[in-house]
Amino acid sequence: MNKCNISLDQHSYRSATACAWTKVEPDGMLTSKSKMRRTDVIASRGFALRAALFLANLVIVASCAGSETQLGSRDWNTERRRMVEVQLRGRDIRQARVLDVMGTVPRHLFVPEPERERAYNDTPLPIGHGQTISQPYIVAFMTQELDIETGHRVLEIGTGSGYQAAVLGALAKEVYTIEILAPLAERARQILKSLGYRNINVRAGNGYLGWPEHAPYDRIMVTAAPEEVPAALVQQLKIGGLMAIPVGTGVQELLILRRTPTGMETLRTLPVRFVPMTGKPRAQLP
Repeated sequence: MNKCNISLDQHSYRSATACAWTKVEPDGMLTSKSKMRRTDVIASRGFALRAALFLANLVIVASCAGSETQLGSRDWNTERRRMVEVQLRGRDIRQARVLDVMGTVPRHLFVPEPERERAYNDTPLPIGHGQTISQPYIVAFMTQELDIETGHRVLEIGTGSGYQAAVLGALAKEVYTIEILAPLAERARQILKSLGYRNINVRAGNGYLGWPEHAPYDRIMVTAAPEEVPAALVQQLKIGGLMAIPVGTGVQELLILRRTPTGMETLRTLPVRFVPMTGKPRAQLP
């Protein structure tokens, strides 16, 4: 931490007054057993004080100079709070746990540097390889509709940036997330690890197949649009479990589904536009 108390991880600062010039007070009486004359003692004290002031000011100036680039940085905390109040609470996101998590997870760290200044805008953003990070509202809406509890095991199809997985990981006991593009899977894994998530497991693989080793899941979230709900995902969802999945080509609908003993029940729909889900096994091709 530098002299100006810049919080590098949050890109915010507590107060610019920490960079103000500091008056260095003398220690008080100078005691010495030497036989120097009083004038020499005073001269020595004056020189020592001036030297101390000079060195102290050098340290402060250097510290503040290095920090001034941070003073002009984005206040991500404020932008995140504004996102929650305007884009989420201002619409129909009401679940307190979801609002709290959306106000905590640093979305900007999951957005590539060229797009980072728009991280908290009300829009999806490109993350490379033809993929996107979803609009904040969609992340919150899908999460809220799944009504995730602390003991839940969640499967996510389409890791992408890792942001949605981070939101899920803050709410659920375990998250298993699959990304078909290995570079994105590795980048998300590293970001999540650096942020201290230990309950999120990332795999590079085909989302159409799910992750059967850890099934059944209490909740399944799909963040890319297949033409229809993959059968493997239905089989890996618990009876009574919920799934959020966009379906369709061209015109898409976000479906909130519940698995029943006899099939899948549709609870809610929402018009959306997601990237297509790729990797459909040949046996399932029309």
